[in-house]
Amino acid sequence: MTDPGARVALVLGTSAGGVGRHVAMLAAGLVRRGHPVVVAGPPATEETFAFGRLGARFVPVPVSDRPRPLSDLRAVRTLRALRGAHVVHAHGLRAGALAALALTGTGTGLVVTLHNAATAGGVVGAVHGVLERIVARRADRILVVSPDLGERMTGLGAGHVEAAVVPAPPLPAPARGPGRVRADLGTGERPVLLTVARLAQQKGLETLLDVAAALGSGRDSGEGGGRSGRRAVFLIAGDGPLRGELQRRVDRENLPVRLLGNRDDVADLLGVARALLVPSRWEGQPLNVQEALRAGTPVIATAVGGIPPMVGEAGLLVPYGDVAAMRAAVERVLADDGLAGALGEASARRGRELPGEEQALEAVLAIYADLPKTR
Repeated sequence: MTDPGARVALVLGTSAGGVGRHVAMLAAGLVRRGHPVVVAGPPATEETFAFGRLGARFVPVPVSDRPRPLSDLRAVRTLRALRGAHVVHAHGLRAGALAALALTGTGTGLVVTLHNAATAGGVVGAVHGVLERIVARRADRILVVSPDLGERMTGLGAGHVEAAVVPAPPLPAPARGPGRVRADLGTGERPVLLTVARLAQQKGLETLLDVAAALGSGRDSGEGGGRSGRRAVFLIAGDGPLRGELQRRVDRENLPVRLLGNRDDVADLLGVARALLVPSRWEGQPLNVQEALRAGTPVIATAVGGIPPMVGEAGLLVPYGDVAAMRAAVERVLADDGLAGALGEASARRGRELPGEEQALEAVLAIYADLPKTR
């Protein structure tokens, strides 16, 4: 898109995390480049991400996180007003499908970035499949955060599928030294295994608790600097609907796991972590993994979605749900200083190779410029 005055509309659904931050990053960058930007989404996203303060015009649209027929009809009607934009770029499957229905027959270019895969079955999975077909057949360009999403959309008939560039914001320098962080957390010299995740079904946290249980339910809790699995402490930074359920199991089984809630000191936590643990059912380009790589922290993760190409040789990857494999990977990193050091060096190298915000902006501008003039 060479015309700096070309109008861009960004559409998103319910988000309090990565998708909203990505849209905010694009909005700010496009405004800096001289493009008028409209952001359309639920009012709560404006409260969280303040798109208006970035220079974009915000339009409230009821794009919910689940099917609501009357609300969806209002969303389609509102989104149809975006047909005067050079391009509408929707983020997420529901936002993409509603935008596709709204723009049918208008000639407006439509780009859809798919940030997540469905991990639920039943009626929810069936609805998800219908939305995928709408996007595959009607979007001009589909950007995907993992190879498996690309294969699925191509199989559904999508004509133009490309890899999305979704970088994490720059990781700040740690505000505290490792000794101060450990003192504040009360971990002593115990090895720290860190997970940064929303406490939700997709994140596979039951596997993490199974690993913690297999390594020992706190029966050997000495602080004497040992690196055995029994002395490690699992820290989970994040919050979500499963917090109560997870905490009850931690208490019932006396697991060496602490739920820290939402944190703004992830850089500090990574500085004391022996490894970042990611037991997820599926991930695209997870911000926590990018942050760990930039911090030079080894990664132990499930080999799902976009994690393998992102991590490369900077971590140990295991099948999803394989408690024995994840336990073995954790024990290797805890017991072998040489392995942990080599993985940390590989992580830092990989972190330096990750794309940044300017590369993400250049990538979407190139895609916008390549859109057909009419449909």
